[in-house]
Amino acid sequence: MSRITEFHRVLCGAACVLALSACTTTAPVKPPVVVKPPLDKVLSQATEASRAGQKEQAIKLLDQAAIDYPADQGPWLQKAQIRFEGGQYGEAILDAQQVLARNPTDKVANSIVAIAGLRLSTTALNDLIRQNNLSGSLRTESQELAKLLRESLGEKELVTGVKPKPPVAPPTRTGRKSAPVKDASDGADPFGALK
Repeated sequence: MSRITEFHRVLCGAACVLALSACTTTAPVKPPVVVKPPLDKVLSQATEASRAGQKEQAIKLLDQAAIDYPADQGPWLQKAQIRFEGGQYGEAILDAQQVLARNPTDKVANSIVAIAGLRLSTTALNDLIRQNNLSGSLRTESQELAKLLRESLGEKELVTGVKPKPPVAPPTRTGRKSAPVKDASDGADPFGALK
């Protein structure tokens, strides 16, 4: 064979390979389509998990539902309720505020914010009373706040059934402890000193 014929074959073969490779261009790979489960199904699964005592699993389901359905208040409201029932008042307030950002008139979310806030405040005030024998302007401000809360709720007492621990009295100059400090309450009302 002549060199030209051999060169011609190689050139034709290369042309064919280039032509075929041009036909097989790689199209961008589309990510697989992720089908979101229906929101009502996720909410019911979270409810079942919560009832079964699997609070963390319920929260995980609701977290994903909040990502999948960002405009819906349902996952946030259910998370707020679970956390409120678990005594996680700060987190419950944050979740309820997410509900209120989507629906400012939601009564359940407003109730969670109000009651969880009161429970956090009650704890903080009890700690203040125990630690510092609450007095002065802070005491006056607290009394005014308690009065305002009682009036707005139409209640004689704000919180019932909670007994604060009596504050520990500092030692006297002789080194002996003095008698425990008594506050003005009857012992059953942490806001008794604030009335």
